[in-house]
Amino acid sequence: MELEGSKERLHLFKANLNEDGSFDSAVDGCEGVFHAASPVFFSVTDPQAQLLEPAVKGTLNVLRSCRNVPSIKRVVLTSSIAAVTSFKNPPSLDAIIDETCFSDPVFCKEKELWYALSKTLAEEAAWKFANENGIDLVVMNPGLVIGPLLQPTLNLTSETILNLVKEGRTEFPTFRFVDVRDVALAHILAMENPSASGRYCLVGIVISALEVFNILQKLYPHLNHLEM
Repeated sequence: MELEGSKERLHLFKANLNEDGSFDSAVDGCEGVFHAASPVFFSVTDPQAQLLEPAVKGTLNVLRSCRNVPSIKRVVLTSSIAAVTSFKNPPSLDAIIDETCFSDPVFCKEKELWYALSKTLAEEAAWKFANENGIDLVVMNPGLVIGPLLQPTLNLTSETILNLVKEGRTEFPTFRFVDVRDVALAHILAMENPSASGRYCLVGIVISALEVFNILQKLYPHLNHLEM
């Protein structure tokens, strides 16, 4: 996939999430900053090193760099629906889970939901830092992002669909899908709309794994080995 206008308008900077000041040159002179980088793994051997530290420290390093640039008017942070929906005692079936809900770090740790824990801790740290330093922060909480890929390899979310195709199984009983193009547009609107504030859950559809499986069977009937 080719990025239109990238030769003229895209500038790449080397940075390290765990390195203090690593983002200084990248944000210098900017009016708005999107922080969308955080490791995504569901199976880890060292949660602290692989997920928790990069997520929290990386987020704070970006915000520290932004704090020192007077021209920056707003920061849009990509969190996750995982920072919204993971708690021990969910509300009743008819209750609405929305932007006011936060995942419970204690529950995430008990159940070893390391990705959810990393996004929850990173977002909590971001809000605390932003409030203490006068940073206008808006947070996006997307579900499972699917759609066109920039890179030639599959990312983790796309692999969940591939696992259904190849093996007829998934670790997710329910999917909260959102198209990557909708996520990108939401980020832009959050940056450009002065009235945007707080958190925004980005979910296009909630669908069971069985429904996804049935759709795949209809689209690709030659995959007759699929069973679920």
